[in-house]
Amino acid sequence: MTKPLRLAIGGFLHESHSFAPRPATWDDFRQPGGFPGFRRGAGLFDMLAPTSVPAAGAIARGRELGHELVPLSWCFAEPAGPVTEEAFERISACLVAELVTALEAGPLDGVYLDLHGAMVAEGFPDAEGELLRRVRAVVGAEMPLTISLDPHCNLTERMIRLVDAAVPFRTYPHIDMKAAGAQALQLLVERIAHGKPFARAFRQADYWMPLTMQCTMVDPMAGVMAERARLAERPGMVELGFCFGFPYADFADCGVAHAAFALDQNTADAAADAFLKLLHDREPDFAGGAQPVAEAVADAIRLSVMATKPIVLADTQDNPGGGGHGDTTGLLAELVAQKADATLGLINDAESAAACHEAGIGATISLKLGGKSDGVPLAVEAEILRLSDGRFTLTGPMGAGNPADLGPSALIRVGTVKVIVVTRKMQAYDQALFRHLGIEPAQENILGLKSSVHFRADFQPIAEQVLVVAAPGPVVADPSSLPFQHVREGIRMRPRGRNEG
Repeated sequence: MTKPLRLAIGGFLHESHSFAPRPATWDDFRQPGGFPGFRRGAGLFDMLAPTSVPAAGAIARGRELGHELVPLSWCFAEPAGPVTEEAFERISACLVAELVTALEAGPLDGVYLDLHGAMVAEGFPDAEGELLRRVRAVVGAEMPLTISLDPHCNLTERMIRLVDAAVPFRTYPHIDMKAAGAQALQLLVERIAHGKPFARAFRQADYWMPLTMQCTMVDPMAGVMAERARLAERPGMVELGFCFGFPYADFADCGVAHAAFALDQNTADAAADAFLKLLHDREPDFAGGAQPVAEAVADAIRLSVMATKPIVLADTQDNPGGGGHGDTTGLLAELVAQKADATLGLINDAESAAACHEAGIGATISLKLGGKSDGVPLAVEAEILRLSDGRFTLTGPMGAGNPADLGPSALIRVGTVKVIVVTRKMQAYDQALFRHLGIEPAQENILGLKSSVHFRADFQPIAEQVLVVAAPGPVVADPSSLPFQHVREGIRMRPRGRNEG
């Protein structure tokens, strides 16, 4: 019998929006909205194993293969502004310290890290590249090291130079996170058996893809991902990792990129070049946008009259999963003004949630709702319908098993509109967010969701129609409108349309 390998597992995940209103702090990693909090060493695997995060898939695959798994540290924070220096240094130091402890206890055969890939930290625009540099400084250049990534990773050449394989999720909404972690662990084992590094090739496209056009459930991305799979199956290929980019990070490597790993350099280069050509050929297909909020609400009301299922309005520009604070009120104000029979989730406003709990169910109170991040709250008279401690377990395709702790929460009614108010932000991608306050989403007329694409995994099956809405918020549908200063020369911040040459 082959001797079990000794493999270290850890993670540090954040998606950073350079222009978001608030940074990601140490406390944000200690207690995130819909994911486990920071943990190091003993107890880490027990915490992660029941969840849907990539590391859970890696843990399961490692145990299935009979290897000895060594816990490092793992954490996640909801997307926000750049990670503060304190948080980055503290978390990086913990992960590296656990790695040193693991090495002192005995030789390691390899390391797997669960990363996002779009983290920007104060002082380190390519934060994952810096983290990997620190890990390599401890384990050495020869140690097999693989990573999983969110496909919204802003992949850099430095990251690829420092790892033996990088496995992004294949789906957006991200319903294959555990599968990506399992594959990264499997490739770690294969790299160890291979006895030397795989050949690799890194390529960057010269345009950005809007978030709203990146959904893998429909074209154009569905077709692009099918071609990615075909190229990855070529003889000698190990992995073709495609990252769509997160077009809100103000640094040179922001954007679309991919990396091919193969048994020989010619195979890696050929696959990388073929996929880059495909991306350039398909550029016009990714040109698209969102509907003005007043027009979208009017359309939703009109469509709902004959609909048998909810009309879904996606409040894409205040998406907490893209760095929004989840508290802008543009969509809410329009729903109220047009007297829509609608339910909106979620408004992140700790002060209003606390006021609701103090007043109690049945009370009607005046609130300055939301607007903490942009200074534009909505003055409302709110009837308090239900209250909750904000603790429940996610059930949808993306987050099943993940613990949610949104703090004191309330369901209120403002005119004809019901609103869920929470203390901690979370993207509205799981029906459990509504059910824990007594709302059955499939029975609603109109659903407003602060999300760009992730909501589609759990809500599109119950929706009559989905309308993507452009209401105020920092996750702008057209990133070219933001004041970037550090992106690389020649990059197109929006795809060229078919008539633009």
